[in-house]
Amino acid sequence: MIEKAREILQETFGYEEFRPLQADIIQNVLQKKDSLVIMPTGGGKSICYQIPSMIFDGLTVVISPLISLMKDQVEQLEEFGVPAIYLNSSLTPEQYRENIAILRRGEAKLLYLAPETLMMDSTRELLTEFEIDCFTIDEAHCISEWGHDFRPDYRKLATVRKDFPDAVCLALTATATPRVRDDIQQILEMKDSGRFVASFDRKNLLLKVVDKENPLDQILDFLYTRPNQSGIIYCFSRRQVDELNADLRANDHSVRPYHAGLSEAARTRNQEAFIKDDVDIIVATIAFGMGINKPDVRFVIHHDMPQNIESYYQQIGRAGRDGIQADCLLLYSYSDKQKIQYFINQKEGQEKEIAKKHLDSLLDFMEYDGCRRIPLMEYFGEEYKKDNCGMCDYCLQQMGDKQDFTEQAQKFLSCVVRTNETYGAYHIADILRGSEAKKVLENKHNELSTYGIGMEWSKNQWIQLSRMLIRKGHLKKDPKHGSLVLTDEAKAVLKGESQVRGILDRTQTTSPEQAMPRTENEVENKYDEHLFEDLRKRRKEMADDQDIPPYVIFPDTTLMEMSYYFPQDEESLMSIYGVGSIKLKKYGNDFMEIIKEYCEENDVEERSKLLRKKVKKTQSKKKYERVGEEYNKGKSVEHLAEQFGVKESTILSNLKKFVDDGHQIDPTEVLAASSLSERKKDEVYEAMEKVGPKLLRPIYDKLDKTVDYNELRILQLAYFVRNGD
Repeated sequence: MIEKAREILQETFGYEEFRPLQADIIQNVLQKKDSLVIMPTGGGKSICYQIPSMIFDGLTVVISPLISLMKDQVEQLEEFGVPAIYLNSSLTPEQYRENIAILRRGEAKLLYLAPETLMMDSTRELLTEFEIDCFTIDEAHCISEWGHDFRPDYRKLATVRKDFPDAVCLALTATATPRVRDDIQQILEMKDSGRFVASFDRKNLLLKVVDKENPLDQILDFLYTRPNQSGIIYCFSRRQVDELNADLRANDHSVRPYHAGLSEAARTRNQEAFIKDDVDIIVATIAFGMGINKPDVRFVIHHDMPQNIESYYQQIGRAGRDGIQADCLLLYSYSDKQKIQYFINQKEGQEKEIAKKHLDSLLDFMEYDGCRRIPLMEYFGEEYKKDNCGMCDYCLQQMGDKQDFTEQAQKFLSCVVRTNETYGAYHIADILRGSEAKKVLENKHNELSTYGIGMEWSKNQWIQLSRMLIRKGHLKKDPKHGSLVLTDEAKAVLKGESQVRGILDRTQTTSPEQAMPRTENEVENKYDEHLFEDLRKRRKEMADDQDIPPYVIFPDTTLMEMSYYFPQDEESLMSIYGVGSIKLKKYGNDFMEIIKEYCEENDVEERSKLLRKKVKKTQSKKKYERVGEEYNKGKSVEHLAEQFGVKESTILSNLKKFVDDGHQIDPTEVLAASSLSERKKDEVYEAMEKVGPKLLRPIYDKLDKTVDYNELRILQLAYFVRNGD
């Protein structure tokens, strides 16, 4: 069945191969084994139930709280020729009745439902009319009270699930800590279920945390280097959204606001404008984005602190879903932390405890003095093993850029000691600057030996130093009063036993050219930008005619490949990423016409050799490379035979080709498929030594036909792995 799934992936969706874990998850679902999938935003969760839905005889029901996402996914599936519908409160009564009629005529394979719709008696009664093969719960973290977006109504899904005893249950989420994962499986009673956890490392996201000083100027500087790019800016409050939206509009940026204070019609209108590329930027509260499947969002800015790491990770996950580099900028100030702390203090009991733990983890991430991916991955239970990711603010700073601030640090820390570790950074800065502020004079701090010894620096520089000392672990901030307390590391600095080196000013934003060069992706680096813009323009026209988002026709990655390979016939176009058979028929001629015309005008030829190499690479994997790669992931010969729907002898032949091609495999699992005794195996090896290992017939005859060919193939492969040809 997995080969059928692979065929659908290529023919319908136009993708050459599965992303990590997708094939394993689909295999598990097709075998009717419950599955919990933790996969980051943009990792390809939807494919894990969409492809099985096309193989199952019955209906696949998808529960999602995101009404806008339902509409978006159904539109995309229709473009791929996959029959899908949704039922939720956004439909008119006539549309609702029509979709039910489609369902009863057997013309849909996928049914998307909001949780509230599913809980209606009429819906539950309707579903009894159908054979339900798969019950999918999206945003499954909402089930757990330890999740960042707990919804009590979601717990009722556990009881509804029992309405479909023969349906496999698939729970999906992009953000779940180990504790939340356990909670989901327990509440949904997913016994003996598979748990698939993809890496939380979104390698194409450039992560940066900067001190918030002049947020408007910082954002304007950031946008200046990214003209016409699509992005989201998150703010804490509605008022801040409106103010920033007005400021950006005044600076000629294409922008719309989004928050709960706007009418539903205005929110829908603004979101649609963003999705359809009519505006570049959305300024929003956290109310925005849950239903956004726009793959070409090039940046996410947090004007204010998010409330926890899950929210932060989910929000930055809306950037770069097409795999191309995207920038994630977080502006951080102490006052933002106080705002969140205020709201936490309004909570009680366990809810308050959970919120406080979430805030502490977020602060640990923002103040971490090292690669950003280390604490981020660790929070989700994953170890990041590299020392330098090359895609965060810390790792992009070269040691030569760091300065020695030991002398200034000693002054600051000494002043903290002399004020008995009971004051905050601003008061310490006033003392060092020799201020005559009332608070300084009242406490007689003008009589301290550290009074006025920091005149060489501005107050702002001393505040920045205090933040750097906190990040490096030399100072801790009292959570109640904000006073600064020295750590053991600070005492070593005061004694002259340790240096303080770092970057004082983190307010500068990183422009794209400062990030590591993207040499890994030849297409992304060298596509023809002029042709790309021509294709984008045509895509936008076609999308507007159909009233759908442009990326539903083709994502940017597809247009980039077209602008790199210059395909000019159907066979060539079919090998481009994201071009399946349905889209080839629907849009192929329009795009080929533009490519041909561009090539004629600019004397450009199709990169046919590279295209053939691309196709050949895919085809060769169909024969044996995928088998070898899956085997090296630890799968047995028996498992692979079942996975690929072939005999074990075919798997052994594929593995032999894999080895012949110069790849290495561990023979342990191969030998596990043999039923021969050790004595008999040695007899076979001796025969191979005498007559040669390459041809099986002479070995078979040498052993007086006492060992069958399947056993000989197993031992032949093991022989080659150990001894070579």
